[in-house]
Formats: sequence, C-alpha cells, structure tokens
Amino acid sequence: MSDTRPIGIFDSGVGGLTVFSEVEKALPGEEIVYFGDTARVPYGTKSKETITKFSVENVEFLMEHNVKLVLVACNTASSLSLDFLKRCFRVPIVGVIAPGARNAVDSTRNNRIGVVGTNATIISGAYEKAVKKISGRITVYSRSCPLFVPLVEEGWVDEKVTYEVASIYLKGLKSKGIDTLILGCTHYPLLKGVIKKFMGGKVVLVDSAREVAKEARFILDANGLLNKNPGRKRHKFFVSDEPGPFIRLGERFLKRKIKCVRTAV
Repeated sequence: MSDTRPIGIFDSGVGGLTVFSEVEKALPGEEIVYFGDTARVPYGTKSKETITKFSVENVEFLMEHNVKLVLVACNTASSLSLDFLKRCFRVPIVGVIAPGARNAVDSTRNNRIGVVGTNATIISGAYEKAVKKISGRITVYSRSCPLFVPLVEEGWVDEKVTYEVASIYLKGLKSKGIDTLILGCTHYPLLKGVIKKFMGGKVVLVDSAREVAKEARFILDANGLLNKNPGRKRHKFFVSDEPGPFIRLGERFLKRKIKCVRTAV
C-alpha cells in the first residue's frame, strides 16, 4: 500500500521551517504542505484559549489539503493545544515537546537541563513535565525569552544587540551549570550561533525538529501511510499575511529559493 497524501506542518511563522527541513530529509518521498500563521505571530504572548483557537483553524486549513499527518511545529501550540487537537481530529497529530524532551534527557551528562521559550511555553511547564516523566533525577531550569522571536523575524541573528539580549536572558541558566539547553521555540534555532557563543561549546543545544521527523516516519510506517511511489515533489507553502517577509527569511534559513508562497484565504 502507498499513501500519496501530503504531510501537514503548521507554525506561528517561519521557525517551523526547522521541522520542514528535517522532515524533508527523513522522508524524501513525501510531499509537505506548510502553513505559517504570520499574520498572528507571535503566539507566545497570547492566552491558551486564543492559541487553541488559532491551532484548530490551522489544522482545519491543512485538512482542506487532505493531509495524512499533522506536525505542530510551534512549541507554544504544542504546549497548550496538542491534547485538544488530538481529540478534535482523526489524523495523527504530533507536537514538538515530547521528542525534544527525550533528546535532552539522552544528551545530558550532569542531569541539569535548561529550557528557553516563549512566555506561554515556559509558564505551561510542558518541557519540565515531559522531562520529569522520563527521569525524576533531572533538574530543569526555565527562562522565557520573548524578544528572541521579533529579533529573528527582523533577521537580526548576528547583531551585537542580539548577543546582548541573549546574555541577559541566558546568564541565569549558565550560572546553574546546565550542560543541555532545549531551544523551546522553532524560531530559536536561527539564533544557535549567538546562543552557542554565550553558553560555550560544551553545552548541547537541543531543537526537537530531528526527533519530530523521526517520529513522523515511525507513525507513517506503522500505519501504512508512507508514500512508496513518490514522483516529483511539489511542496506547498502558505502564510496568513503578505508572503514577502516569510520568503526572505525562509530562504535564508533553508539556504535555497522558495519558489512559491501563497496567502491562505
């Protein structure tokens, strides 16, 4: 059996291209429909009710494209809306929290893990709960970094001001002696260079994109949903606002041209 339906991915903006990139590598025969909710980014400052409403609408949009699996690339939506989404829709839905937590637990050597994320993700305690569920011996230290998203959206990933902001946010975590840091927002991998520079080379930076891609492959294989007769892939990109900023930042992130981005209506 072969299932040619696409995989759906949604994020609050461009950061979910981290997940897109890893899924493309892990599942080269699959087509992907990506939706970035750029008109309503950032999600991290909004209420659980609002984020859940947006998330339901995002999945409904992807379902219009007959997707066979939905990946919730947004950490905030994964933290606050995943269980509700799973109850509402029949397709498999995977978030980024649990895969990222597993990766961090596997990576830590001194049982001290840090988490950075949006206000909503950090307040939810989702990563701490996921880590503790795997191992009660690990101490988790969390820090919200609300300015990281707009810095990434502006394309200021190498600026002096970005390093200064990062140093203010991260100094407390560094003082705790963490050896592993979960980047709890899909935008944050774009700041890996700045974060690594401040935290030092011995701290492992975890973004859950690769683990999400592995889980996606496992689910598709286990349920007989893999596309075993792939032809020419036609990935589709949609945003909820003017495509220009998404294209400019997205091409920098993917290191290639994005041929067509359409505005969802």
